[in-house]
Amino acid sequence: MNETIQLPPLRQKFFPRDRRSVPAARRFAAETLAGWGLDGSPRADDVLLCVSELVTNALTHGVPPGRQLLLFLRYDGRVLGVEVHDSGGGVPRVVEQRDEGGRGLVLVAALSDGWGVRERELGKVVWCEFVCPVTVGCADTVSAYGATYRGAGWLTGPYSRGCTSGVRMPNGM
Repeated sequence: MNETIQLPPLRQKFFPRDRRSVPAARRFAAETLAGWGLDGSPRADDVLLCVSELVTNALTHGVPPGRQLLLFLRYDGRVLGVEVHDSGGGVPRVVEQRDEGGRGLVLVAALSDGWGVRERELGKVVWCEFVCPVTVGCADTVSAYGATYRGAGWLTGPYSRGCTSGVRMPNGM
């Protein structure tokens, strides 16, 4: 019996406040992408880099000592969402300075089709998403977070609903 195992459309895993959590989270995301049939996708490397950046930011700035972060991945067949939940305060922002650090969210903003921050009862969720259909090519119509994507750009929606900062509207919206 050579059956393909299909992973559920929602995957989550907790990671400790430890620098080894970054490569572990990236491996978890890579295994998840493979289970969803997206490991060969043109967006796979972008997703993995953004997972690394968001987890690094959470570990550096958001996860208090003795706490963990939660990596949450979801895929509906067209849009792949990445969320990193932490219990720390503060709101991440894109830093425009040219020093060695602080460019993680610049990369997330450049590589993803949208990103933002949501508050939680304790802490925050930093998320990003990718239009990533199983079949390679342009998506005809996609709805995510209340916005609509058709072919070459986001057309409608309260895309930033529930976000406190950092939402990048694709294609200049």
